Amino acid sequence: MRPSRLLLAAALFAPLVPAHAQHARPTGKINDLYAQLCANCHGKNLEGAQAPSMLDDVWTAGGDDESLAKSIRNGFPEKGMPAWGAAIPEKEVRAMVIFIRERRANHEREKATAAPKIQGPITAKTELHSFTLDTWVDKLAEPYGLAFLGKDRAIVTEKKGAAYLIETGKRAETPIAGMPKVDTAQQAGLYDVVPHPKFAQNGWLYFAFADPKERPDPKDATKTEKVSLTKIIRGKIKDNALIQQETIYEADVAHYIKAGGVHFGGRIAFDKQDNIYFVVGERGTKMLVQDLTLPVGKVHRLRDDGQLPPDNPYAKDPKAIKSVWSSGHRNPQGLAIDPRNGDIYDAEHGPRGGDELNLVGKGKNYGWPVISYGMEYDGSALTDLTHKEGMEQPVVYWLPSIAPCGINFYTGDSFPKWKNNLFLASLAAMELRRIEIKDQKVVKQEVIFKNAGRIRHVIGGPDGAIYVLLPERIARLTPAQ
Repeated sequence: MRPSRLLLAAALFAPLVPAHAQHARPTGKINDLYAQLCANCHGKNLEGAQAPSMLDDVWTAGGDDESLAKSIRNGFPEKGMPAWGAAIPEKEVRAMVIFIRERRANHEREKATAAPKIQGPITAKTELHSFTLDTWVDKLAEPYGLAFLGKDRAIVTEKKGAAYLIETGKRAETPIAGMPKVDTAQQAGLYDVVPHPKFAQNGWLYFAFADPKERPDPKDATKTEKVSLTKIIRGKIKDNALIQQETIYEADVAHYIKAGGVHFGGRIAFDKQDNIYFVVGERGTKMLVQDLTLPVGKVHRLRDDGQLPPDNPYAKDPKAIKSVWSSGHRNPQGLAIDPRNGDIYDAEHGPRGGDELNLVGKGKNYGWPVISYGMEYDGSALTDLTHKEGMEQPVVYWLPSIAPCGINFYTGDSFPKWKNNLFLASLAAMELRRIEIKDQKVVKQEVIFKNAGRIRHVIGGPDGAIYVLLPERIARLTPAQ
C-alpha cells in the first residue's frame, strides 16, 4: 500500500519535529495544530521558547500573509523548523496564518483594554484634527441606526425594536408608536433608519428590520415554524407615531430562515437618482449566497417606492431575484455611497478573520464562501482560496477581525481635512476608524479613538459634528477648542 503524504512528511521531518509531536497526526482544528506542531518552539501563546516570540511583529522572513504562509509551508530546515506544507493541507496553512495574526492582535487588545473605558468628555489629537468627544444622548439600549430630520431633530432605532425621536439633544420619553413587529432573538432586530434624499419635501423614512413570520412546519403539517428575514418599509412620523407605512421590500416567505439566528445585514443607502440599496445577510446559509434565485447574501437595489429599476443586472433573468445588485456577501453591516463619484461600499464581517471593505459593483460576485481571508469559528480551515476568477477582491480586509459595522462618508465642514473620508464603526476592536480612499483604493487608515465600547454606527450631523453610536449612548465628536 502506498504511504500517505502525511506519513511521508512525518518520515522526512521526524528528526526536526519535537518529540511529543512526532507520532501525533495533525488535526483540523487550528488550536490543536499549533499545539502539536509549533508550541514547543514558539511557546503556548506565541510568546517564544526555543524560537523567537511571534507577538512583537519582528519577522525575520517577512510578516505579510504570503511570507508567513511561505514560512509555514517551506519551513527553515537548517534552523530546525520543518516544512509543514507537506503534512497539512494548504487551507490549514492559511488558517495558521489567521491564527498567528489573531493571537498577535488579541495580545495588543488585551493591553489596550486594561485602560479605563472612556466615559466622560475627552479631548484628543489625531493626525489631521483635534477633537472633543462627549455624550450627546444617553439612556439608550443598543442603538443601531440614527437619522437627522432637521437641524435639531433626529430619530434613533434600538435593536430590540423601539425607535425614539430626539429633540435638541434630548430623547423622547416614549418610543414612537406603530412600529412594525420585529424579531429580536440573537442577532435579529430593528436596524437602520434612513431619510429619503428629499425628506424635507416628502417626509419618508426608511426602516430595515428582521421581519417575523410563521409558515407550515415542513416536518409536521399540523404545526408552524417561526422564521424571519430582513424587510424594508417606509413611513412618516406624525404625533410620535409611524403612519402611512408601505412595504418597499419583502421576500417570499419560502425564502425566510428560522427566526433568530445570525447575519441579517440591515443597512440602507440612497444614490443621487433616489434608488435605494440595502443588504440582506446570508443568515448562516453559506453556499446559498451563490444562488441568484435566493435573496440572502446580496446587496439589493430598488426604486424609492419599491419598484424595480429596469437596468438592474438581473431584471430580465427569469430565474434570478430581480432586485439583486451584487452577490457573494456574508454579513454586511455597513453600506455607504461616496459623495464624490457615487461608488458604493459595504463593510462586512468575515468568519474568524477576513472582515472586508468592498467596492460594490453591478452584477459582481464577492465570493463568499468560496473565497475568504478567514477561517471557521471553531478553528477549522474554511478554504485555501483567497482569489478566484469571476469573484471580486475586497478593497481592504482586516485579519484578525475588527467586526466592522456602520460606515459613512464625512461631508461636513467642521473637520475640513476629513472631508470625504470614510468613517467606520468597529464592534470587536471597539474603535472608530478614518479611511482615506483615492482612486477606489485605501491609501490611509487611522484609529480616531477606541476603548469606549462596541461602536454600532457613525454618521455626520447637519452641524458638522460626527455622531457615534455606543452601547448605551450616542457620543459626539466636535472640533477641540
